[in-house]
Amino acid sequence: MASTPRSRRTHRLLAGAAGIATVGALAAAVPASAGHDRATPKHHQGSPRYQDVQLLSFNDLHGNLEPPTGSSGRVTEHQEDGTSKTIDAGGVEYLATHLRQARKTNKYSITAAAGDMVGASPLISGLFHDEPTIEALNKLDLDVTSVGNHEFDEGAKELARLQNGGCHPKEGCYDDSEKFGGANFPYLAANVTKEKTGKPILKPYWVWKKNGVKVGFIGVTLEGTPNIVSAEGVKGLKFRDEVETINKYAKVLQRQGVKSIVALIHEGGAPASTAYNYDCDSPGPGDGISGPIVDIAKNITPSVDALVTGHTHQAYACTINDPAGKPRMVTSAASFGRLYTDTTLTYDRWTGDIARTAVKSANHVVTRTVPKASDMTALIAKWKTLSAPIASRPIGYIAGEIPNTGTESPLGDMIADAQLAYAKSLDPEADLALMNPGGIRAGLTYASGNGEGDGVVTYGEAFTVQPFANTVNLVNLTGAQLITALQQQVSGANEAAPKILQISKGLTYTLDLTKTGAARVVADSVKLNGAAIDPAATYRVAMNSFLAGGGDGFAELGKGADVLVGGDDLAAFEAYLTANSSAAAPYPVPAADRITIVK
Repeated sequence: MASTPRSRRTHRLLAGAAGIATVGALAAAVPASAGHDRATPKHHQGSPRYQDVQLLSFNDLHGNLEPPTGSSGRVTEHQEDGTSKTIDAGGVEYLATHLRQARKTNKYSITAAAGDMVGASPLISGLFHDEPTIEALNKLDLDVTSVGNHEFDEGAKELARLQNGGCHPKEGCYDDSEKFGGANFPYLAANVTKEKTGKPILKPYWVWKKNGVKVGFIGVTLEGTPNIVSAEGVKGLKFRDEVETINKYAKVLQRQGVKSIVALIHEGGAPASTAYNYDCDSPGPGDGISGPIVDIAKNITPSVDALVTGHTHQAYACTINDPAGKPRMVTSAASFGRLYTDTTLTYDRWTGDIARTAVKSANHVVTRTVPKASDMTALIAKWKTLSAPIASRPIGYIAGEIPNTGTESPLGDMIADAQLAYAKSLDPEADLALMNPGGIRAGLTYASGNGEGDGVVTYGEAFTVQPFANTVNLVNLTGAQLITALQQQVSGANEAAPKILQISKGLTYTLDLTKTGAARVVADSVKLNGAAIDPAATYRVAMNSFLAGGGDGFAELGKGADVLVGGDDLAAFEAYLTANSSAAAPYPVPAADRITIVK
């Protein structure tokens, strides 16, 4: 299938714009009822009343154009005999083929996404500010997506450029043959407003139309986005409550006569099993899933017929009861393009609404056994050629795979040590380093598979590990502040979903999981080079600029004094690996034994 024709793009974007323009004129209209009390339509196929609409969806692509490697490129499938099977999955060449095959027998088909299409991307996309990913999404015929937190990594102005097109303001155009045209699909940001005006920075909703069938989409990101994005990226923006925002715009759509509504929400949950085909409705609706999306789903107006979600990188297709006690489909397709969700929405032409009880949904694996989409292969080849001189440059050697897994990961230790070494080059008084786990996007694989030689680490691989372009900063913290920061890993904003900082060599402590809240970090166990942390003493602490701004719920780290802003974190990692490894003496796999865990 060719990329989206210009005429289709214009029609789609004007449909959303026209909807916004008529809000004021239609404000006095009477909203229709939710209309979900009717019985399941029987034998509706072929009936002029009911029309099945296919909704294909995915989330958290993060610029993974090439097949992701290691555990990031696999999914787990539950087998009927109780065992599990691991399947290699992902890559836009295969995702395009799967989506195009799924659409072949469906004249009424919509493709939607739930944010984080870009950001934290591998080098082939991240090096070019994710223009390659937008081009790929255009070719995928993506109709609409919500923003996610990573859409704000480079700020609202850069997000607007990805939507509207134009060359990068500092680096210019990467492709001399044509100017970057931007996204052929609308990014929806209903709950992201400008602080000065209170107006959404992008369209809040969009309406898909075909032969009298109308389906509205409302897009939001998580309200807590400012806590997980750099302060500069969200400067001047307000992130509003997801439920209140969706309920507000559901009324707007109803007043326009749009009664079939889907919410695209960049917030998610955690199913009880990591298998993509786990039944999270067993023993009852929504019983097998937890996390923020559960409360959100339970409070969004029944006028919304289905929720496409993301952010947690988990796979699920569950029903969670709406405020009226009626089951409603809630889906997520893991991450990195490894899965897509196929949902059937049965549209009632008589009422203009979805027959909710007829909605069915399932996740499907983006296997690598199908033919590659040739247009995606050509797109990847173009950008690989441009990035190859940088990506293929060797920067070090490792003795084995260094994974990014576990409460304390071997790669987390290595990066923290690299940042401490860099910090000491700026200030010999530097004592320790802290690294946020979310800033580590992949492990370092040992077997290359691309001819470079086993154990060789290239710049491209390192970029995939640390793609955010943070700086390594130095701050002064008292011992009391340091202990408080460690306790914030498991309390406050992080109590429900702990974020365990990766720590440099010399810092040790006990994490007691039998306790609750801040008490899980045993205060008197926190030591530096064997000596107990003195609450009254001052320590020079290295961390990336994201943490230094209080990101990830670590408000105490944002209070550091005597700030020294250093250089790029990836450059620090490269310098450390180059200085501490060689072909004859590769870097050993860290033991990950600095945190003692009590269960």
